[in-house]
Amino acid sequence: MIDELYITGAGVSQSSGIPTFRGHDGFWTVGSINYTPQEMATRSMYENNPADFLLWYFKRFASYRDVKPNSAHFWLADKMLITQNIDGLDGKAGNKNYISIHGRLDKVVYYKNEMEEQVPFEANWDDIDLSSDPSDEVLKKKLLEKFNINYVNDRFIPQKGVSLKPYVLLFDEIYTDLYRISEAEDWMTKAQKIIFIGTSFSVNITSIALRIAISRGIKVDIVDPSPIKINYDKVNYHQMNAEEYSNFRNLN
Repeated sequence: MIDELYITGAGVSQSSGIPTFRGHDGFWTVGSINYTPQEMATRSMYENNPADFLLWYFKRFASYRDVKPNSAHFWLADKMLITQNIDGLDGKAGNKNYISIHGRLDKVVYYKNEMEEQVPFEANWDDIDLSSDPSDEVLKKKLLEKFNINYVNDRFIPQKGVSLKPYVLLFDEIYTDLYRISEAEDWMTKAQKIIFIGTSFSVNITSIALRIAISRGIKVDIVDPSPIKINYDKVNYHQMNAEEYSNFRNLN
């Protein structure tokens, strides 16, 4: 059994300087000139327009690769944890076996069929030299080279087993064991309490966790400055942010 299972969202990393996903400055509110974020962050865009996809991804996510963990990440470092965040801050804080259910920006995978097994590996973003402040066109070229995407039949096309892909679950992709979904669901069923911190409950993994909790009568805590109200009689609300909650738990 697992005494407490923590499921975290973007609110945990906000005080580290990473925007929440759906706030006014969030990742899913900032697109490109021609596409919305929901159009950009897709496998289809990666396959059909890899240069624009990689430029958008690099500017939105990889620019935060040097951000530091905050006190909430360090407090969670020895906890059973599933995070929706791809920032890798829980790993930097010392958690050795947390599940990054949506991937990690410091990792890449090979472009393969979604169900095909593989192990993510280091992205090494420092390979992209920004010292000359490259233009978008130059940066696109650098990114296409880094991700091994070649010019074929008059356009750039990712090649399966050759090209690289960011280790991130895109809008038109499904949860697979590349993202440890079976293990995550197993943790949920074994939990005596599930504690949600800093999540808007707008993502599928939270729906899965809530459904499991309700079906098994598992206690639920929700930690958020403006917590979403759940129609479930075993919910306890903590109207505070992640760092306030970690301080509160340290004192109790």
